[in-house]
Amino acid sequence: MAPPSMAWGQPHNGTGAMKKIEAIIKPFKLDEVKDALHEIGLQGLTVIEAKGFGRQKGHTELYRGAEYVVDFLPKVKVEVICSDDMLDRAVEAIQAAARTGRIGDGKIFVSDVSEVIRIRTGERGEDAV
Repeated sequence: MAPPSMAWGQPHNGTGAMKKIEAIIKPFKLDEVKDALHEIGLQGLTVIEAKGFGRQKGHTELYRGAEYVVDFLPKVKVEVICSDDMLDRAVEAIQAAARTGRIGDGKIFVSDVSEVIRIRTGERGEDAV
């Protein structure tokens, strides 16, 4: 059994919990979101190309004389891990950078992260981020 300080689900360095921010945004807003996060001091992020729809529900296009429905629209999912004290600034930065004011700007999801481990060094918690 692992020592209590190394138990899963417990922050290793005794500091506060961390948060995972998942933002679904329009692809052309990615650079602005990345720059906004960098400006507040967050460097690492993961980007995943995605397709989906919400209230937009897709649209109809005409191609070579035939109509077809585009059900899933291209989106980008940005994932960032940050400390609790950075959460509000990070969410505000993403929201400001990703907003166009039009339908389909996206969503931001925030969840708790109980542990992070850097594979190369074995560092845990905020040190691993």
